[in-house]
Amino acid sequence: MQHRRIPGTDLEVSLLGFGNFVFGNNWWGDFSDTEAVRLQNRAVDLGVTFFDTAPAYGKGRAENLLGRTIADVGRDRLVISTKFGYPFATAKIEQDREEGKHREREQHWTPKDVRGEVEGSLGRLGTDRIDLYQAHNVKLDAYADDLFATLEALKDEGKIRAWGVALGPAIGWREEGQEALVARGADTVQTVFNLYEQDLGLELCEAATGLGRGGVIARVPTNSGILDEEFASADHKFAPHDHRKYRDRAWLVQGLKKNQILRERFGGPLGMSLRELSTRWLASQPGLVTIEPNLLSDRDLDDFAHACDGVPLEAETLAELRALYLDDFGLGEAAHPCDFKSSVAEGGSLRAGYVEPALAADA
Repeated sequence: MQHRRIPGTDLEVSLLGFGNFVFGNNWWGDFSDTEAVRLQNRAVDLGVTFFDTAPAYGKGRAENLLGRTIADVGRDRLVISTKFGYPFATAKIEQDREEGKHREREQHWTPKDVRGEVEGSLGRLGTDRIDLYQAHNVKLDAYADDLFATLEALKDEGKIRAWGVALGPAIGWREEGQEALVARGADTVQTVFNLYEQDLGLELCEAATGLGRGGVIARVPTNSGILDEEFASADHKFAPHDHRKYRDRAWLVQGLKKNQILRERFGGPLGMSLRELSTRWLASQPGLVTIEPNLLSDRDLDDFAHACDGVPLEAETLAELRALYLDDFGLGEAAHPCDFKSSVAEGGSLRAGYVEPALAADA
């Protein structure tokens, strides 16, 4: 397992990260407490040190489960990340989420709220410190000086060691990521980032590399299962609680076409699955510090641990993959990545690939 230091901090994280959001509700299946903790503990045995959770995942369930792994393996072996910004969901909205629906909840960002959430997370995790504290789906209108001053004060007090932002829901929020990383000094930015959704992740990696501090955390690294080769056909029937049933069907139809192109051009010659190819592609990006796939089974753990051994793709392969992406894999407009969500653009979205003047140049 390769480990990487987050530039500008003393945190060293495993290239493979474990996001235990999958245990917060039944979108990814039903996991008993025993099975969830077993998977977490086995990840540690495979060299995973970075664990990412949030109080919003299952009204604290995910944090409590991670607390059991901390107790089992020892606090000093792990780098623990959690998030803040959402109070525990009401029963009604939690019901909606269990049906697989994406629906935003009320958020709170005052210094009092942030401090209250820190104490709650510390208690559920059973620890005296949080290594990385991320603002969960934060938007520009919450970027107040007192929010960032509170985070810096929590660092001074030893309750957190670093802070960042987790962009979402969905892909986008470019301005939030750039503002946090460049102007506010965030240590990490977490975003949707994969072979089929490259633009924002690459931009943030370039910004972090140019600044010489901060790093990018990749979530949804297999394009919601497409690059796991999980789906046999575009007629796939999703389970009732599977949130992916609400995605634009073009994601699945065009994704399967892209998979076939990758298999023909790279799978055979390189001797690797698309899951491994996509993971090694991410690992080859300067500025990327950790990757958080869905780790739902022992096979998932073994596959991703193998792909995170630190061996990058050749420069020629990286160039070919980038060229394919920029050409929409030769499939035309229908295969273009989905639009970015935006808190500043008219209509709330921007065409994927739209690039504003780099804020990093003004830093």
